[in-house]
Amino acid sequence: MSKYSPRPKAFILLEDGTVFWKIRWNRRHSNRRGVFQHGMTGYQEIFTDPSYYGQLMVATNAHIGNYGVNDEEVESNQIQISGLICKNFNFEHSRPAADESLFDFLKSKIW
Repeated sequence: MSKYSPRPKAFILLEDGTVFWKIRWNRRHSNRRGVFQHGMTGYQEIFTDPSYYGQLMVATNAHIGNYGVNDEEVESNQIQISGLICKNFNFEHSRPAADESLFDFLKSKIW
């Protein structure tokens, strides 16, 4: 925080020019940080890995969710990350070994 800006301001700028203003953490969340995930696979493990607790995951791969979720590949029984930023979220999966889509998995764990 500088003397010229008494409150930290934050925003998210999307590729298409969309801007989400006033995105900010309150004091309770001030120690949260982002983590970049560069892999084409492994999102399910990161979402449920306790070492990622409270972090905001930014997926750099073009697509996320396309291979679904397999119940045997989770690291814990709950979602550990605090948020997800990705370019293309796939609501349907194509992997035969998947038990459900990533969307259905997240919905069942969060809501």
